[in-house]
Amino acid sequence: MPVKNRFAELHEDITAWRQDIHRHPEILFETHRTSALVAEKLQAFGCDEVVTGIGRTGVVGVIKGRETGSGKVIGLRADMDALPIHEATGVDYASETPGAMHACGHDGHTAMLLGAAQYLAETRNFDGTVVVIFQPAEEGGGGGREMCNDGLMERFGVQEVYGMHNWPGMPEGQFAIRPGPFFAATDLFKIEVRGRGGHAAKPHDTVDPVVMTAQLVTALQSIASRNADPTQQLVVSVTSMETTSKAFNVIPQGVDLMGTVRTLSPEVRDLVEERMGAICAHLGTAMGGEISLDYQRNYPVMVNHEEPTAFAAEVAKTISGQCDEAPLVMGGEDFAFMLEERPGAYILVGNGDTAMVHHPEYNFNDEVIPSGCSWWAGIAEQRMPLGG
Repeated sequence: MPVKNRFAELHEDITAWRQDIHRHPEILFETHRTSALVAEKLQAFGCDEVVTGIGRTGVVGVIKGRETGSGKVIGLRADMDALPIHEATGVDYASETPGAMHACGHDGHTAMLLGAAQYLAETRNFDGTVVVIFQPAEEGGGGGREMCNDGLMERFGVQEVYGMHNWPGMPEGQFAIRPGPFFAATDLFKIEVRGRGGHAAKPHDTVDPVVMTAQLVTALQSIASRNADPTQQLVVSVTSMETTSKAFNVIPQGVDLMGTVRTLSPEVRDLVEERMGAICAHLGTAMGGEISLDYQRNYPVMVNHEEPTAFAAEVAKTISGQCDEAPLVMGGEDFAFMLEERPGAYILVGNGDTAMVHHPEYNFNDEVIPSGCSWWAGIAEQRMPLGG
């Protein structure tokens, strides 16, 4: 099953949908315009059921096959939200919303799944039910978790679920996947360092939180270098530091830090949280001040299930001729919540030689659309074949 001819016919329409969504980016759960557009198109395609408001602004469409005797129900998921970034692409359909842009390609994901939904609703060449899932707030809001908490899987009887992400630097329309841990858990932390401020010319009368902070940042890096097994993947990044005073001649009362932790196993995740707590508590005491840690577990590790991953790769091979082994990714992906609820897999599709995602010059490559749509359709038709 190479790229389907129907998607070549629909390519211009799907591209227009994508560029319209790109022009009107919406952040986190505020995908009201996008969600309405998705729901309108699903209804126009003739989906058997269209439900809005799942996970606040999520949209779900149900497409029954020509036969349903298999009892199989497959979920296909795309994300809809944009990022708080000023666009610098210069394209004629660039964002019309200041400070927001589709810098991760969710506009492309949404458009491709809409294209697949139109094809599947037209042909229904499968024995079972397809549930197309359009999710808000992937970029930090946990929209996947919210949809699951709203009973997505149970309400629609989803048995397996599949997701896709475009990937710059991979050849246009090629695919890559891997079983097991794939995208990292993404935890967040805030740290308050408190000492005793004073005049910068009299440091002996103070407990300097800046010096404590310098020691702390160095100590936190020892978790990866000296506490974790060096064969395990781990990132501890302090990304922000702000003192309570901005004066040249004042030793401040405190310093506030923020950062992120990325891990690919529950054991390393537990280790990091425990070690960060111990380092903060004891270093603060040792230096005569106080350091408090607020550690927030965010997205879990996204783990591809073995058999669905092998199946997803075979579908990809029928489209592009090959499916490579994807690298481990230390970025997060809240499709992880759906894969914790149901077996399934997440695949990468090449975006060609473009800027990387989350960059102001990134843009989704519309030439990828037929390949992505064909993969979605292939998942449904090959997982639930007629006469199977």
